[in-house]
Amino acid sequence: MTSNVRANVYQFIFNSIDGKEINLNDFKGKPIFIVNTASLCGFTYQYKDIEALHQKYKKSGLIIIGIPSNDFGNQELSSNEKVKKFCTINFDVSFILTEITNIKGKKGHPFFKWVEEEAGFLAFPKWNFYKYLINKEGNLVRWYASTTRPNSKKVTTDLDKIILK
Repeated sequence: MTSNVRANVYQFIFNSIDGKEINLNDFKGKPIFIVNTASLCGFTYQYKDIEALHQKYKKSGLIIIGIPSNDFGNQELSSNEKVKKFCTINFDVSFILTEITNIKGKKGHPFFKWVEEEAGFLAFPKWNFYKYLINKEGNLVRWYASTTRPNSKKVTTDLDKIILK
């Protein structure tokens, strides 16, 4: 890659909670909303909000990806199977979930290092349920801390701008 070409989100690959590859390049031209999640966090109720967002915007092409992680307070369940069951039974989650993924440290997924490079230190997750909005060109346009609800006016206004663009 040459220095005048900015990297975008399409360079990243995750593994799904079912072990299949999730290549973000497959979502070119679509807005993407990514959330680092945890099943046993005080913000876990946001799964309901994320699912509501998914139902509202999926016909507009929005891709939502939840990334379970145990990096913040050991608040994730012990296996991908348990996470999937928890999310299905308690929140009827139908958006994409990755496998349990490292975020921090040397084993941290490169997506989160990219977020920090793109948006600065404050954008890097400090806890569960940080959110990242990617536009149709694959660029990070906004991030939100754990306390911002996924279906808040702030998030939906930003989403509407991207979708209508």
